[in-house]
Amino acid sequence: MTGMSNSQDDSKDVAGRFRLPAHVNAHGFFPAMDVLEPATVLTPLVFSSPHSGANYPADFIAASPLDSLTLRRSEDAFVDELFSGAIDAGAPMLRAHFPRAFLDVNREPYELDPRMFEGRLPLGANTRSIRVAGGLGTIARVVGDSQEIYRNRLPISEAIRRIDQLYRPYHDILRQLVDRSWRQFGVSILIDCHSMPSSSVSPPSQRNDEAPKSDFIIGDRYGTSCNPVFTAWLDEALHRKGFAVRRNKPYAGGYITESYGSPAMGVHAIQIEVNRGLYMNEATLEPHEGFEPLRAVITDVLGGFALFAASHNDLLGSAAAE
Repeated sequence: MTGMSNSQDDSKDVAGRFRLPAHVNAHGFFPAMDVLEPATVLTPLVFSSPHSGANYPADFIAASPLDSLTLRRSEDAFVDELFSGAIDAGAPMLRAHFPRAFLDVNREPYELDPRMFEGRLPLGANTRSIRVAGGLGTIARVVGDSQEIYRNRLPISEAIRRIDQLYRPYHDILRQLVDRSWRQFGVSILIDCHSMPSSSVSPPSQRNDEAPKSDFIIGDRYGTSCNPVFTAWLDEALHRKGFAVRRNKPYAGGYITESYGSPAMGVHAIQIEVNRGLYMNEATLEPHEGFEPLRAVITDVLGGFALFAASHNDLLGSAAAE
């Protein structure tokens, strides 16, 4: 056992697949999240798409002065579809259907800005993180270019409800998927899938048509969340496909990468950021002609990585030798 999860197996059916508890349908999400499963799990890879949710509750939109398109500016639109080749490679994917602007599961459970809420925050809430200061805590204060999401303060009970009914189930299921992989293969490699604005990957002084931009950024917390051999494999595979790839800057990995990655225990975590300009119109948030070719390339890379990971247990951590 990895010791990562104390969850019971009653979240699984007789085939070992994940069925969602009823309470994850809170806030009008049907469902709030789901697990895409391969016919047969063939690899220690597990995929997470925490920010691709695009189901915006009507009461959430009504509580905001922003229009629907503006509220979507923090969304990793279509990332779950871009990485859907993971299922063909024999790996499961957990994806959120609730939007990041509503609740961010790539944060600590209680990274909360006290200025946003009426009532006393839970004991131990992290109110001073850099992410909270930037308005991007577990319940975000801003979206896009620092535009305020809410007209009025929220009752703290609403924040607790979102965390209890959405955040906790997401992480319960993700930990079970990672734990299942560890049990089956002796190791697990979690791939956390994200997208980034094209404007965020070159210095302001270089933002022009001739400036070099990163197509992908691979984050492994500077080598602490994953064996560097696997980071290097992904880096080289994407380079061979003609993409510009950087590591860790400006995205080294968030809460998921940091908290799940434990290479010494045989659990590895990598964050992959994809430049949105490669596959969609960033003004309208609609896929363009680059979407299908990019998805095909990512599917090919994931297939190769799945085979590489499954055949290199000796590199995956001490757990593989047990």
